[in-house]
Amino acid sequence: MSSPLAMLKKNKRAPLRGPSSHRGGQGGDAFRGHLYTESPPSDLELMSSMMQRLTQLEVKVKSQAQEMELKEKQITILERKLNLPPEPKKDVDGKEDLAKTCRRLQTQVTQMEHFLSDYGLTWVGDGEDRSGAVRLEQEEAVQEQTMWHPDTSAVVTGFHMNFDLVLRNIRQLNIVAGEGESFVQATAVGAQLSTRDPIRLRLYSNGILMFEGPFRSYREPCTQRCLQDLMDGYFPSELQGRYPDGVPFEVHDHRHEEFTERPLWTEFPGKGLTVGAVKNTASATPGRKLTMDQFLNRLPKVVVKGGKVIDVRSSVKATLQGSSDSQNNPAILIDTPAVRAMDERLRSRGSPAADAEDVATLRVKSEDGNHSYIVKMLGSETIGHLRQYLDGHRGKGLPGYDIISVFPQQCYSDESQTLASCGLTPSATVLLRPQKGSSQSTSPSN
Repeated sequence: MSSPLAMLKKNKRAPLRGPSSHRGGQGGDAFRGHLYTESPPSDLELMSSMMQRLTQLEVKVKSQAQEMELKEKQITILERKLNLPPEPKKDVDGKEDLAKTCRRLQTQVTQMEHFLSDYGLTWVGDGEDRSGAVRLEQEEAVQEQTMWHPDTSAVVTGFHMNFDLVLRNIRQLNIVAGEGESFVQATAVGAQLSTRDPIRLRLYSNGILMFEGPFRSYREPCTQRCLQDLMDGYFPSELQGRYPDGVPFEVHDHRHEEFTERPLWTEFPGKGLTVGAVKNTASATPGRKLTMDQFLNRLPKVVVKGGKVIDVRSSVKATLQGSSDSQNNPAILIDTPAVRAMDERLRSRGSPAADAEDVATLRVKSEDGNHSYIVKMLGSETIGHLRQYLDGHRGKGLPGYDIISVFPQQCYSDESQTLASCGLTPSATVLLRPQKGSSQSTSPSN
């Protein structure tokens, strides 16, 4: 047995301090290994334990962040799926509308094809629809074999009237049209039973008489088509628009008689005699006769026709009085610089020059319409120059006047305007209208 002193002398072996020595069997907790130890953990142990925990937390946080990112992506995808508008009902409605549109368009196409076939035409289309057009032609060819065509059923050439066949087919058509059947017809006081009024048809040896006329000969193409339809056992095509459901016929067989048109009146036989005394007829109406001035006052002064102003009273007066008055009052040509220049060019060259196209010819009617003036001016001259030429020829003691045009209706009061700007070139007709409240014209400055 050793003494206490000997125990103090022995060296006690201690394990190395490290990460493995602290974990022991405590699941990696640095504090649990020294929970019941005699001495507290050192700073190095606390620091190493803290670093381990930080490392574990960082790894855990990183894994959780990745997991959260994955979850967010899944949530985003699910939210997008949830936000898609569920429109199954709208899709069904759209399909129904599309089907209705297709049926409507198909009906229109069929109607147009039938319309074209009535005129002997066929829709060909472009290159993409060739196969569809060929298939459609084949289907139409099959339909045409079993379809009745009223235009081609009538054989115009070599027509032969078969009265017995027509009568037999009309009896069958009358049964189909409901001969003798009654229907309810509305009236003003209620309703009553009535029957269909039949069409009266008379058959003669040289033609037919339908309704109340007129007479139709067998030589007419329309008559041949009508009777050919009846002989083929069909309702006449010319009556289908008027009677779409058919109508019975009331036939009168006069095949052994020839229809002759009766005149509307019977001619009187013998010679005609006049009864009574001879009466003189006068073309003039009774009453007081009008003088020429009264008759002219009832007529309009001027009439615009075709862009021209026609003096009605003057022309009628000249007609009543004879052509001498119209020759005694010709249009007066007023001397202007343009007229003098044209005369000089004519004398020097022998013919008017080409630069005379700028000359405007104005026909001016006086206030009372008894005088006409021909004024030749340059297009650059103004309304004031026109007044100067008129006043120089007429004198300056006359009342004031306005220069107007009837078509278009316009008053040329601005004396600085040129003839070209007023639209009075190359020729025009103007009128002089007395001014209201003016007693004397003013002479414009040159």
